[in-house]
Amino acid sequence: MRKYFYLTLLVTLMVTTLSAQQFDLSAEIRPRFENRHGYKTLMNDGVDGANFVSQRTRLNFNFQQDKVKLGVSLQNVRVWGDISTLGKDDNNTMLHEAWAEALISDVFSIKLGRQEIVYDDSRMFGNVGWAQQARSHDALLAKFKFSNKSKLDIGLALNSDNENNVDVLYTTQYKTFQYAWYHTALNDNLNLSLLALNNGIEFMDGADQKVDYTQTIGTYVKYGKGKFGANFSAYLQAGKTNGTDVSASNLAGNISYKLSKEFSIGVGTEYLSGSDFDYGSGSRLDSKIKSFNPFYGTNHKFNGWMDYFYVGNHGGQVGLVDVNATLAYSKDKFSAKLIPHFFSSAADIYSGSTKMDNSLGTEVDLVVGYKVANNIMFNAGYSQMFAKDSMELLKGGDKDETNSWGWIMLTFKPKLFSSSK
Repeated sequence: MRKYFYLTLLVTLMVTTLSAQQFDLSAEIRPRFENRHGYKTLMNDGVDGANFVSQRTRLNFNFQQDKVKLGVSLQNVRVWGDISTLGKDDNNTMLHEAWAEALISDVFSIKLGRQEIVYDDSRMFGNVGWAQQARSHDALLAKFKFSNKSKLDIGLALNSDNENNVDVLYTTQYKTFQYAWYHTALNDNLNLSLLALNNGIEFMDGADQKVDYTQTIGTYVKYGKGKFGANFSAYLQAGKTNGTDVSASNLAGNISYKLSKEFSIGVGTEYLSGSDFDYGSGSRLDSKIKSFNPFYGTNHKFNGWMDYFYVGNHGGQVGLVDVNATLAYSKDKFSAKLIPHFFSSAADIYSGSTKMDNSLGTEVDLVVGYKVANNIMFNAGYSQMFAKDSMELLKGGDKDETNSWGWIMLTFKPKLFSSSK
């Protein structure tokens, strides 16, 4: 940790002595206790759940001078106790963000480096803020601002493991992507976004090293007026993955209504296509991949907070239909939400020759929050999964166990220094 301390101190001293138009220094410390007893997958009979405390620590620098913006975020993510009290080595610290942006003109800029990419409701691109480590990309963004209402981002990424002299198979994550995202406010109440993503994954096809590309195109529409709000999204996927054709889709819609100053309600549904699957043999029954991939979205935000779907799991399987409702309360510093989800598969589930019920189960999520101060937030939540036989086939474990997840989190986000000239 000492080298990171000196690096932080050096950067701070250098930046504060410059004639900056803007320099901001902020921090975040976020410890979270979790009790997992059926989180992500069903518990087996006779197995104890896990209890632990994880913590995110960040130091954020933001700097602007003339035609340059800089952003640096130092991050340490740990589980309490993963390093001895006498430990002298800490491999948990990294640069979450390290980017520079050149402001070429009033309407055009280029942003390069390690950065968060977040668009719309975070379904396709999000920073996964719930995860202590979160998500950031090594990418180049060309940003166009046509007006106060319309803008366009074009993103490019190319990933490698090292400075190699020959082409080496890359399997850490995606090899490359190219995308375009356009957003416009059609009027004061209606916003429209369009996304086109070409995503490349490297793989071995026999003795040949190849990159397969999947194309995703879609739209996100958001409407709000008075007490009423609504959003809708639709995406289609095509291309290839590991030599297999892809044909998948995603549709979602949500509406909300504010009953009073304190209470609001909402209903929503989402369809993510899937492939017919035989869990007896562990094989996909469709010749094409029909399972939709939300790629780089904040998947924890969707389809229940117990993360049974699309959070490092469920990819390439039977898809999902999620019908949900929300009851929310907010007054002064206190807030609460109750969200039941009713899950079923989008494609057919088989166990050998036996076709199973598409119903997977019901999850109920409850979260409360209290704003202790402007820079201190308390949150706590409890979720429980009431699974069906088909969920047990998909996930393993025991559906009759009490499959639950509880957590308590404190977030401290002080602004340490801010200077404008």
